[in-house]
Formats: sequence, C-alpha cells, structure tokens
Amino acid sequence: MSRIEKPADSDPARNVLRTGKPTLKTIAEMTGLAVTTVSRALGNAPQISETTRRRVHEVAAEIGYLPDRAAQRLKTGRTNVVSVLLDPHEEILGFGTSIMHGLARALQGTAYHLIVTPNFLDGSNVDAVNYIIRNGMADGLIFSRTEPFDPRVRLLLENGFPFVTHGRTEFSTPHAFVDYDNFAFAYAATRRLIVKGRRKVTIILPPRRLTFYQHMLHGFMTAVREAGVAYEIPEALDLDSPADMIRDYVRRRSAEPDPPDGFACPGEVSALATITGMSDRGLSLGGEYDIVAKQTSRLLSQIQPKVETIYEDLTAAGEAMGRLLLKRIGGEPIEDLSILQSPQFSFPTP
Repeated sequence: MSRIEKPADSDPARNVLRTGKPTLKTIAEMTGLAVTTVSRALGNAPQISETTRRRVHEVAAEIGYLPDRAAQRLKTGRTNVVSVLLDPHEEILGFGTSIMHGLARALQGTAYHLIVTPNFLDGSNVDAVNYIIRNGMADGLIFSRTEPFDPRVRLLLENGFPFVTHGRTEFSTPHAFVDYDNFAFAYAATRRLIVKGRRKVTIILPPRRLTFYQHMLHGFMTAVREAGVAYEIPEALDLDSPADMIRDYVRRRSAEPDPPDGFACPGEVSALATITGMSDRGLSLGGEYDIVAKQTSRLLSQIQPKVETIYEDLTAAGEAMGRLLLKRIGGEPIEDLSILQSPQFSFPTP
C-alpha cells in the first residue's frame, strides 16, 4: 500500500503556532515582501511607504513577533531598553504606577521597552547607574528625587549617557528634566491658608538633601514674609517620615502652647496623618484648623472634601520624561529638553 503524504500547510500564521517563535521570514511570507523590506519597515525606515510599514507592523503584532535583541544590539549598538530607577515613595500615592503609565504611553509604538531598578530613599543609588552605563544595559535612564549636585547626574554627564530626571539640580551644565513647580505649590498653599484666616502656618518639607526642599521652603517663606504671619517648620519631620510619626507629632504639638492651625502638606499621606492627629485631640477640619495639600491621585478630595488640594499630574510627567528621553537618545540638543509643570489649582470659589 502506498503512503499518502499530507500536503504541507501553506498558511504561515498556522505554521508559527507549530514551529514556535515567529521570525522576519514569517512576516515576509505572510506579506509577500522581501525579508530586508520587512526589517526596514519594522524599523520605520522613511524609504518604506507608510502603507507598507503599517501592514508589516499589523502582521508582526498579529503573530506576536518580537525582535531578537541580541542581534539588534550587534547590528545597531542599541539595546532598545529604557531603564527607570524607581523610588518606593510611600508619601506620594500611586507615584510609581502613575510615572510608569506615562512612560508606557510615550514609548508606545516604538521599539523601546522599560526595565525597572528599585532605588532606595536613603541614597542616590549611583552604583546602579554606574552598572547600567558600564554594562550597556540600556540606551537611556530616567530617575527622580534629585539632589543639588546629584552624583548620578554628574556620572551620566561625564559619560555622555542619555537621561532625564524628575527634578532639577544646580549643575551649571544643562541636562534634560521634567519638574513640578514646588515653589508655586508651597507659595499658593500657604497663601490660601492665610486667606482663610489661619494665624500660624506650618509645612512638612522634603528631606534637606533633595533639590526641591529649597524650592518648597522658598515658596513657603515668601508667602509667610509677604503676609507677616506666624509660622513654624517641624525639624523632627520630613516628607519621608512614616505616617504614624507625623500623626503622633501633630497630636502632641496640638496639645502644646501656640500650635499651628494651618497645614501645608506636600502629599496625601501627610495630610491624612495630620487629620488623624488633630482628630485624636477632638479638633475639627475646617473649623479649628485647615489643610491645603498636594494631590496626585484624586483620592484625598473624595474621602476628605474639606481638604483643599493642588494637583500634580504624575502621569503627564512620566509621559513627558519618556518623550524627552527619546529626543535625547535621538541626539536633540539638551538645552531644548526641559519642562516645568505648573500646579493645578481647584480651590472653591467663595
């Protein structure tokens, strides 16, 4: 009896399911294009028509094609990776999630992927930056919580490595950054407390080593001096203090002579801790004291509507950093790559 041979499956998409990882050749077979054309279309080469590029990208997405990074790196010298040094920042609700969401938006439709390296609050993690540079782990780097003369920034500038910071420094050499105007936040928050009739105002500041400590302090002190009101700045607390420490301090201070009755809080956690501490003493928000807080999640205004808030859009910051980094990797001048975000006010009208 003769053996009946089954015809080979002529559908390349079905072949992918059997043979495993799709390749450039798979896409070429499915589109009827040459492998070199497919490769250039995936690289968005301007010589390839937009219609062809779109078709190739659609087929690649349909079959789950992923480029061989090792081969790409040998060919182009690039990793197609953006590295993010992410802080476990408890004070700012949703900080990491919002920043990453914005970065993902900026990188969508590009060849770049994100990798995350945890950064710890008690140091600048310059070793992690050095490791990424030395081993060519990424094409660009994003990080936050900058210091006036941040060693990470110095190292990256010396090596000509593309990066964008969330925050500014005091180096004379310019670098790409996205920052929030913390002077404007502190000034507006303090002015609002004064307008509401508070006789003594206070603010919880960032750690002294961070650049935005000076920005926030300057904004607070400018408003205080203009109005000539009493103020105090707690030395035992900062933005990184645990919530229970802030709560206990506020509760204790409110029982002492001449306590503050207006609180400028740079985050939702410190605002909620302040409310708890004052509530433990039987003091009512909007009556015996007021709070103006920075908000990043829209949560605070929902659960404590009497707290007046000033919004910082971290998703927009993440997206802006991603777009600036792509431009920096592409060789655009550093001098054109900086953004200072303005606070978004939502004070109720009288």
